[in-house]
Amino acid sequence: MARQASRRKSKAAPSTKTGLLSKVTATLDGIVIVALFLGLGFFFGFTPAARTYAVGSLGYGLIPASLWLVALLVFLRYRPRSVITHWRVWAGAAALVTVSVGVLSLFNARDGALFYSSLGGHWGRALGGQPVELAAVKLGVLCVLIPPLLYPRIVGSAYLVFLRNLGLGLRHLANGAHTGLTYAAHWIWWLIRAVGRGSTSSWRLFSELCNRSTGQRRASSAEKQDRSPGIDNDEGVSAFWAQAEVDEAPPELPDEESVEDEPVEEEPVGEVARAEITPVKVAKSQWSIPSIDCLSPPVSHDQAQGPLQQMARHVESSLAEHGVFVEVNDIKSGPRIVQFGLTPGWVGRRGDGGKDETAKSKPENRVKVQSILSREKDLALALKTPYLRIEAPVPGEALVGLEVPAPSPSKVHLREVIESPVFTKIAAKGGLPVALGQDTGGVSVAMDLASLPHLLIAGSTGSGKSVCTNSIVASLLLTKPPDQLRMLMVDPKRVELTPFNKIPHLIAPVIVEVDEVNPALRAVLREMYRRYKQMEEVGTRNIAGYNSKAEDPMPYLVVIVDELADLMIAGGFDVEQSLVRLAQLGRAAGIHLVLATQRPSVQVVTGLLKANIPARVAFAVASQVDSRVILDVVGAEKLLGKGDMLLLNSDSPKPRRVQGTLVYDDEIDEMVKFWREQEGPPLAEIPMEEAEEDESEDSDLDERMMEQARDVALRNPHVSSGYMSRRFKVGEQRATQIMEALEEEGLVIPK
Repeated sequence: MARQASRRKSKAAPSTKTGLLSKVTATLDGIVIVALFLGLGFFFGFTPAARTYAVGSLGYGLIPASLWLVALLVFLRYRPRSVITHWRVWAGAAALVTVSVGVLSLFNARDGALFYSSLGGHWGRALGGQPVELAAVKLGVLCVLIPPLLYPRIVGSAYLVFLRNLGLGLRHLANGAHTGLTYAAHWIWWLIRAVGRGSTSSWRLFSELCNRSTGQRRASSAEKQDRSPGIDNDEGVSAFWAQAEVDEAPPELPDEESVEDEPVEEEPVGEVARAEITPVKVAKSQWSIPSIDCLSPPVSHDQAQGPLQQMARHVESSLAEHGVFVEVNDIKSGPRIVQFGLTPGWVGRRGDGGKDETAKSKPENRVKVQSILSREKDLALALKTPYLRIEAPVPGEALVGLEVPAPSPSKVHLREVIESPVFTKIAAKGGLPVALGQDTGGVSVAMDLASLPHLLIAGSTGSGKSVCTNSIVASLLLTKPPDQLRMLMVDPKRVELTPFNKIPHLIAPVIVEVDEVNPALRAVLREMYRRYKQMEEVGTRNIAGYNSKAEDPMPYLVVIVDELADLMIAGGFDVEQSLVRLAQLGRAAGIHLVLATQRPSVQVVTGLLKANIPARVAFAVASQVDSRVILDVVGAEKLLGKGDMLLLNSDSPKPRRVQGTLVYDDEIDEMVKFWREQEGPPLAEIPMEEAEEDESEDSDLDERMMEQARDVALRNPHVSSGYMSRRFKVGEQRATQIMEALEEEGLVIPK
């Protein structure tokens, strides 16, 4: 019975709900019908009083208000849930109707019922009305306040994005204003100094003339002189002018000779940098070099001393826990690396230098450097970093260098190194300055490619090798016009050096096909031999002596290879022989090599090539074997990457740690655009095509090689292309061609 009663109640419940819903629906239908009736009555005159009131209240705003009301009632009748779900849309539509009524109130009717109010009626005049300025303020406030109330999250996000962009714009504006004010201040100080020099000279001349005239007047009329301490008295005159010179004359400036010896800081920064980076011979060139303003301005990166001191104390305590006592006596902070100079302590001393009871009778000895090196992993664990390197000792100092990543690393922009004294000094001498970066002490590192004389760059993918190559090219483009520097670029990857196409420095378009590298290198060899003949005729030993005597100076020629491994694998012995020959004899002829590779193996970086390229740059590599191939020592496997390098050259017996420069793509594009758009005098062409005699010699050499290959195939029909490559010292591609020719002749058995 209970179950039947519950079933009856459950069956009766839907009927109750259905009845309630039908009542609500009928009510809404009635409201809609009444609204439609009233609306029709307003417009067709069924109720003139109501029509007059409605028209006088809303005016033409009655049309959007009626549409909104009818739409709301219809949706409440047929789609009530959508009204509740999208209530913000309906509220926004109501706000839009309100704003439209306010806008209509700004206009007055010429006659009729709306003559005394406005097109928006009395309600619209309350929202807007006259004066127009006050109405605009009201409607603006309404438009600004309604969106945050309806959509707080969306509007808040939009406001945050707007404020962030506004802040970035203000920051760029502030940087520009700061730069402009700096230039203006330097110019004002320069003018003041010039005026001061002129006024000092004029004041001295004027005082001397006054002294002379006073002495003559005193000699001619001695009886009329006044002995009081006035201006006419001789002693009074000299005292007066001396005091005037001390009080009013500007400070005396140093002589021009002393000014030349000291760094001038009063000149405008932009002009000083431009004068410093401009070589001496650029003034004789008809080409103009790009402005340094195309590079990003340098950013200061001073490390806070508080965290560095805490790290130093932590290093001392961590080593002391293992019985190794050291003192941190030197801290050098660079862009990304901090070097702590450790001085070994004394065996038997503890704490602040006191001795224990057992050590009193024993002689005191220094802590061994090997004991510090053996605690490298303990230091890495204590400092919570896997990137730790110990240099023992630091070149030129009695310290053990501990290199740790900086707490707040920073970037090294190319402009910061170009504006350094070491770079400007190389450029002023007419060399080939190359900006490399900053060392662990924050000192700019720049080298003269003409004195290196070649450079080998190696590192894994993403370590900064390509950025370093672009920095080298940018350094040369900012200091050398095309009549003083020519380039040949090889880029098998097709993306790193191809943006430099069509600049006047290139003797040929960027080479991207490996098969075209060998003819290009042979053309450079012919150019080298031609230069040696010209120097022999003039009687000079190198390009510098030739340019000082000859009427038509020789330009430097720089060969840049982005990926050496592809050339060595495809070209084999021929490419290696050409590169080694250029490395041996190219320096005196002004030909220099910049070779880069991401696979530092003994097959790519051969011993003969390393012997002729003493300057090498190693970025982060995968293993100690790769580090030994590049630098002959370990250490490159512990680098941080992203520009962290080890630099080895003939000036230093040990590799030097440097943070590489950063040059952006837009900076490169601006320099390339400058050179492409500049039209200068015609340049001397360097022929890249081989002569007919060379072609005949090559054909004879190929025929002799084929005869030898036939003899080898007759002795061993199962010979492979790898054996042919090793036997004749040619690349895999050439060996494959020989094997195909032998297969066509039937001398080898195909596999």
